[in-house]
Amino acid sequence: MTRSLTVLATGPLTTVQDTGRPGQGALGVGRSGACDRAAAALANRLLGNDPGAAVLEVTLGGLALRADAELLVVTTGARCAGSPAHNAPVRLPAGAELRLGLPPAGLRTYVGVRGGIAVEPVLGSRATDLLAGLGPPVLSVGDVLPVGEGTGAMPGVDLAPVADPADGEVTVRVLPGPRADWFAEDAVAALTGTAWTVTDESNRIGLRLAGEPLARIRTGELASEGMVRGALQVPPSGLPVLFLADAPVTGGYPVLAYVADPDVDRCGQLRPGQSLRFRTGG
Repeated sequence: MTRSLTVLATGPLTTVQDTGRPGQGALGVGRSGACDRAAAALANRLLGNDPGAAVLEVTLGGLALRADAELLVVTTGARCAGSPAHNAPVRLPAGAELRLGLPPAGLRTYVGVRGGIAVEPVLGSRATDLLAGLGPPVLSVGDVLPVGEGTGAMPGVDLAPVADPADGEVTVRVLPGPRADWFAEDAVAALTGTAWTVTDESNRIGLRLAGEPLARIRTGELASEGMVRGALQVPPSGLPVLFLADAPVTGGYPVLAYVADPDVDRCGQLRPGQSLRFRTGG
């Protein structure tokens, strides 16, 4: 019997994601992959999948799937209304549907299935990179997603005691960036001394932040430099952009600081209108 899921509704945005395409920056290919890597990894651990198995990344709920065979599924990340499987794997009988409502907190929910989503890989990954246009297309109604065969041992965990994403102000750690000399002496203090608001222009590429612009003391052009997830790039507007999973490989604006890598996942769960604070130190 074919093991697959049929897409009945997609919500605002649903993509296939895995751990991405590491090590190909010299070819102009970014890593991409899940925005909240910890949540995606948890889904695979709970199902006994390979760590690199593909999952579905659901933005702000609304996804509906029908199982075309009996499948074991789980949801992690933002807890959607209606999910019977949040942080707890459940069996979805053949013909049964999984419907995700709006999450009260957080932005991205991960749907894992034992065996992984087995769409064709592109350059070694099943991740959808929205900036580069690589990987499987964004999900559409009527898509049939093949599911692989689960071979790993189940972990025997009924429920993972993981906190839901925060719905209030979030504070993350920052490390020094390479271009502090492009900014006023108090730029880092200004960055860390106030709350920033996530704008509705944010996406998988990055969070655009609103607040008091950071003062730059250099106005010339900067040659494009390598860029990574977590970089806080400051364009001429003085308003930082925090790069996420689909960050460009290079960028031409100065980077004042980097968000500590373990904290970048939490930023991937922030909704427009939420407040974000930065702090230095451990």
